[in-house]
Amino acid sequence: MSTFNVRILQLRGSSFQIGLQTGVELKNTGILHVLNSITKQEIDYLSMKSIYTSFAPHLLEELEGLAEGLGISSRRAAALLSGYDVPKTEAMGCSTLLTSDYYVRNYDFSPDFYDGIFSCVQSDTALASAGYNLQVLGRHDGVNEKGLSMGLHFVSHQGYRKGVSPWAAIRMVLETCPSVEEAVTMLKEIPHSACYNFSLGDRDGKMAEVEASPERVTVRSGEYFLSCVNHFQEEQMTSNNRPSIEGSIQRNKHLLSLKGKKWSHDQIFHHFKSEESPIFFTDYEQLFGTLHTFSYSYRDSRILTGIAGGRDTLDVNFQDWVNGKDILEEKLSGFIK
Repeated sequence: MSTFNVRILQLRGSSFQIGLQTGVELKNTGILHVLNSITKQEIDYLSMKSIYTSFAPHLLEELEGLAEGLGISSRRAAALLSGYDVPKTEAMGCSTLLTSDYYVRNYDFSPDFYDGIFSCVQSDTALASAGYNLQVLGRHDGVNEKGLSMGLHFVSHQGYRKGVSPWAAIRMVLETCPSVEEAVTMLKEIPHSACYNFSLGDRDGKMAEVEASPERVTVRSGEYFLSCVNHFQEEQMTSNNRPSIEGSIQRNKHLLSLKGKKWSHDQIFHHFKSEESPIFFTDYEQLFGTLHTFSYSYRDSRILTGIAGGRDTLDVNFQDWVNGKDILEEKLSGFIK
């Protein structure tokens, strides 16, 4: 059993200042050494800059701040942290359930490739957001101040190309789109690097699974209930699935079995987080162990989140945070078995 911690960062101000503070906080940390070993030394900086200018120009400012905070060049920061032209990643698992009341998901992978950061950011020029960092600038999942929640689900590397990683796409969407409708529009325009599902829900009760490949993007919608895992379900997309999707299918069956239970936000969160749950995994050495549970209630703007082996739950009214009330906690602590 090993200790497992997630730091909580709360950052407000200009996008440059947010990047600068993040860089200072992360300088000489283990995740930067990991990223140095798995990312390219250089990328097509001008292509990256053009895409970010189109979809989320404030993140270019944040990258500049990160570069200064880390003491590296802008081009090196772009290759290391932008989420553009990232080498193929190992398979990861994620299970999400959406209803008109809440969004809840588990993220499954290895702690060796995990940022271990939960960030709340409020830029002067973008929507405030909260979520788990991936490659520092990107997000595994999260929510914005308008109540749009979102997460990624790896499907395959079919048709892999130079493009935007799903974790960078999540950050772009959360900080520029107030609704599922606008998020879907943006996801249809972003040049995706690989095959991923995006789970989306908003305060108006809209929900969707966006099935995105480098060649095509389709949308599967739900009215009151929707599940999202790690395989495409739309007929025109299924040829992109991996050869073996049995585990994903089984997780989806379990999620669908919850439809009639009408559980509260607290109940569904604790079901996902429980080590006894069929959607909680401990195969960390095989890159398939549950690392965190993230959930959001649309009705009361409430984030409930926790990490593997953690007894404590971070319980935050995100609208209160947007209005200036800081979170008292500085970290989440747990154990990996």
